Amino acid sequence: MVMTSRGQPALFEPSPPHALEVKDLNVCYGTSRAVLDLNLKVPEHTIVALIGPSGCGKSTLLRSMNRMNDFVTTAKVTGEVLFRGSNIYGNDADPVLLRRQIGMVFQKPNPFPTSIRKNITWGPGINGYQGNYDELIESSLRRAALWDEVAGKLGESGLALSGGQQQRLCIARAIAMDPDVILMDEPCSALDPGSTLKIENLLLELKERFTIVIVTHNMQQARRISDYTAFMYQGELVEFGPTDGVFETPRQELTRDYVSGRFG
Repeated sequence: MVMTSRGQPALFEPSPPHALEVKDLNVCYGTSRAVLDLNLKVPEHTIVALIGPSGCGKSTLLRSMNRMNDFVTTAKVTGEVLFRGSNIYGNDADPVLLRRQIGMVFQKPNPFPTSIRKNITWGPGINGYQGNYDELIESSLRRAALWDEVAGKLGESGLALSGGQQQRLCIARAIAMDPDVILMDEPCSALDPGSTLKIENLLLELKERFTIVIVTHNMQQARRISDYTAFMYQGELVEFGPTDGVFETPRQELTRDYVSGRFG
């Protein structure tokens, strides 16, 4: 049984295989504790949504899954995050290699200030890719549902694209590294409804190949696209389970209050 850090039973214990397993994770920024004794298993080839009010630790947890918190000088992490059976915080772990296998897409689209082509090929190139670059570019852009819109302008700047196209380019850039897991921190928050719909439809297709963990404040979005939902509050995991269950028959009163709009 999964237990929250308060000792209360959560909803769901996923069966193997797991893409990631978080065990007794604590994250502090200086003296401030952002994630508290958190345990979570992320099933493979699913979309897991992290929901909860602002400041509850969602993004901190997400960044802990590929050690992006290493770049925060005040951050201190204890506990384990297991990927392929190994603790990514172990002494022999290579954070650079890890981030090739667990990619990230950020809240604000951040394409490189160069051509669409180079946005796709830069990462594989510095990592010694030996395959056909034209095929890699096309396959990555097709997987990101962007190829038909940019096929004739690969030499143009990625910054010239619309916001929604830029975010799909960033997803294509992550896909080009052929990761196992893609982490997404509110990838639609800066987009219009039409672009958001395209991203959501894209994610539903991508889970056939990748495991996706997404932070979202949009509970309707979580219901539309996620297989499982984790509700966090004040750094703790309050409830985790199949999305329909978390929203329709939550086990915890705090979850019920949040998904019904009574707070947050």
